[in-house]
Amino acid sequence: MKVMNNGGTQLRELSPSYDPWDPIRSLRKHGRHRLTSVEMTVTNLCNMRCEHCAVGDTLVMNEPDMIPLDLMLRRLDEVEHLETISITGGEPSFRRQTVDNVIVPLLRYARERGIRSQINSNLTLDLDRYEKLLPYLDVMHISFNYTGPEHFHTTGFANSGHPVPYAAAEKMYNRMIDNAKSLSKSGMFISAETMINFRTHRHLPQMHQAVLEMGCRRHEVHPMYPSAFAADLPVLSLEEMRAGIHDLLDHRDENVWMLFGTLPFFACGSGEEDRELLRRLHNAKNVTVRNDPDGRSRVNVNMFTGDVFVTDFAAIPSFGSVYRNNLDEIFEEWTTNHPLNRTVNCHCDAASCCGPNLLVADMYYKGVDFKSRRAIVD
Repeated sequence: MKVMNNGGTQLRELSPSYDPWDPIRSLRKHGRHRLTSVEMTVTNLCNMRCEHCAVGDTLVMNEPDMIPLDLMLRRLDEVEHLETISITGGEPSFRRQTVDNVIVPLLRYARERGIRSQINSNLTLDLDRYEKLLPYLDVMHISFNYTGPEHFHTTGFANSGHPVPYAAAEKMYNRMIDNAKSLSKSGMFISAETMINFRTHRHLPQMHQAVLEMGCRRHEVHPMYPSAFAADLPVLSLEEMRAGIHDLLDHRDENVWMLFGTLPFFACGSGEEDRELLRRLHNAKNVTVRNDPDGRSRVNVNMFTGDVFVTDFAAIPSFGSVYRNNLDEIFEEWTTNHPLNRTVNCHCDAASCCGPNLLVADMYYKGVDFKSRRAIVD
């Protein structure tokens, strides 16, 4: 599907050769990391309480008024190299007025400016909420970590604090599947993300098949790094993760874009198993490995407080506020002066790698100085 902005300019189609959310693109373009992506948290409400949710401890039953939308739009106008925006929550479409008064205007702004947009959703609510996004949205990003309604019931409401009837969960699961099929047929680019974790790593081919049946244009696979709300969940070993990825590659549909993100495997590692997996990913048809934009080329704005965060999941306090600060200035302060950023801010162009994010380094590579390592590329 060709996408046009209001000026009549045709926007480049998203594809394995064009992923504007990957920070290595802007690093190569500008010679250093620049702020190219702004994520906005538009709600802390959600109709689910997933055990793997990394923002679950911020979810509420009631929330305050938002910051003025005009203020947010002015801050976006100031970002010199902006290429993408992302909208997240909670479940962004939980309230219809949020869809009408916040999400649609933000998506319209992106389309008019010629930048790309994404929304993160569980896709379990009424179809008409999502159909309103069809004229503007580039990527509908959904979580899909289930082998069926039973698994959805077990994991999707693990932290509800009260029993959720199976029949209610099954209805939501089926609505998610039906919504994805309907929106895909209407031309929406749906990207389904599956986490590799202790529950999913042996079932990835089965989940991939379900993603195909929903009509999704892309299947994303990201390791789950337990943090915040999900901090106590079991951690997969690197061996289990490698095995799960190989199993998925053995059984996937090569005609569908598969995106692996935030992998804990590096060409500068000492293990031949890591390099073998990276070679396979590099040579596979329609497979890409995205560098994590968290702390590389993206900031997150809390649309209720105006606080700005430079990483999604690492425990770093707010780095500024849209009431006081220009977003480029906040990002510049992080990239040039923060000691934590300096510990992982490495780059290997030959391996197309921006190094580990803070969670990966802390979980699997404590004490490792990535800046002193060199990639073995063959």
